[in-house]
Amino acid sequence: MNAPDPIRDARVLITGAARGMGELYARRAVAAGARAVALWDITDAAALAADLSRSGVDVRAYRVDISDREDIARAATEVRVDLGGVDVLINNAGIVRGAPFWEHDPERDIEATMRVNTLAAMWLTREFLPEMIADATRPARILNIASAAGTLANPRMSVYAGSKWALIGWSESVRLELEAHGHRHIAVTTFCPSYVSTGMFAGARGPLLTPILTPRQATQAAWRGMVRGTPMVMRPWTVKLAMALRGVLPTRPWDALARRVFKVYSSMDAFTGHGG
Repeated sequence: MNAPDPIRDARVLITGAARGMGELYARRAVAAGARAVALWDITDAAALAADLSRSGVDVRAYRVDISDREDIARAATEVRVDLGGVDVLINNAGIVRGAPFWEHDPERDIEATMRVNTLAAMWLTREFLPEMIADATRPARILNIASAAGTLANPRMSVYAGSKWALIGWSESVRLELEAHGHRHIAVTTFCPSYVSTGMFAGARGPLLTPILTPRQATQAAWRGMVRGTPMVMRPWTVKLAMALRGVLPTRPWDALARRVFKVYSSMDAFTGHGG
């Protein structure tokens, strides 16, 4: 007997949904037969919601500042009123500042990055997870978009890497807690891609044997893993290889390999990001 489809007739919430990978996740949700899709973004996603609603799916746009816990609570209440709850949660939104740590502004760069990349996913998941646990009549999914930067230290992205390391640790811990307490209808997937060509990492260069992923390639891999309930998805394959080598080699030999052979440590040297 086939397992129930976790997307068909589901209520899906996506953060950072106005463009890029968030928009692609929204389009996949509609194509997969979701009952309703909530688009959360700090910018206006009304045009995308109107476009996707032509399919007959109930797609709604919410302007939300996910760096603000109170704004998350407000918007979550609106979603409960509008849709009745959430079955699939995609914590996609993220920001990056590519610079040496000492050039980061404490509030604008450090605090903002941790709030958007890490705390927002925690706050939002905490809003809906108890309801997901209570309703065991259908499968539920949580997809947390982390990064290869959360598995491997890299110069010029210390705060971003820190935010993604924290996200991975939290995401994996929640998965284990749910399994330990018997809530197996909820699957948590952590996605760790290398650089994706969304503009967020404009100027960055892929290390040796590590192509820069297109948004379509990245979302396809993450989506497939989420639907299957795969605990962790890493793309491309060199992300897992680098983790293995870093775990086996002493620090200084790994540094030499990463710097001189794989060119990991220089991959952010020409970074410009969206503003470049």
